[in-house]
Amino acid sequence: MPLPPPPEGGTILLIGASRGLGLAMAAEFVEKQWAVVGTVRGGQTKLHDLAEEAGGRIEIETLDITLPDQIAALRDRLSHRTFDMLFVNAGVADESRKPIGDVSTDEFIRIMTTNALSPMRVIEQLEPLLSATALIGVMSSGRGSIANNETGEDELYRGSKAALNMFMRSFAARRAGSDRSMVLMAPGWVRTDLGGPNARLTIEESVPNLIDVLLARRRDPGLHYLDYLGRTIPW
Repeated sequence: MPLPPPPEGGTILLIGASRGLGLAMAAEFVEKQWAVVGTVRGGQTKLHDLAEEAGGRIEIETLDITLPDQIAALRDRLSHRTFDMLFVNAGVADESRKPIGDVSTDEFIRIMTTNALSPMRVIEQLEPLLSATALIGVMSSGRGSIANNETGEDELYRGSKAALNMFMRSFAARRAGSDRSMVLMAPGWVRTDLGGPNARLTIEESVPNLIDVLLARRRDPGLHYLDYLGRTIPW
């Protein structure tokens, strides 16, 4: 089988692409003539189905972001590659929605490890695979905004995303003066397995706009906390 032509847009390393927003992002990037290397935790997924239709523009790697050994193994497997964008989508919801004082220690560790620590491990480990001007994006949430929290609710999830935002601020501060653009992206409340059936937005209303924002910010150095329409969110 002949190889597909080189991507017109570039190549994205998309972490967490098996379903929901990540799967939709993979499909949209292919539509925009990008090549996608997407990760799944294992097994047959909808990303595999999409890859069969994508004319060779989607490659699939296995990664559980909570396992440091798997992050290191992925870095080693891809060490000969250079990417034009890294986006970390993987994360989990706090389905208990308990006040923070009622959350078990095990659940606190699970949510904070998956949503805050693990994405940063991925970014720190995989940054050497990126071009000098490649964008680094990570899926945050409007619920990570401390300034906008006027209702409480989802306290552990909010805290995990606020922690992620702070860790990215530290990451960016250590790279002050570089040409790299970094985006904390809030996709809106979207009807996915994570967002639930009552969410305000469809995937089709969120993801294409979200990707347009990422592409528009590729040459805008520094860290930006934005929603899916490109509006700045207060920290």
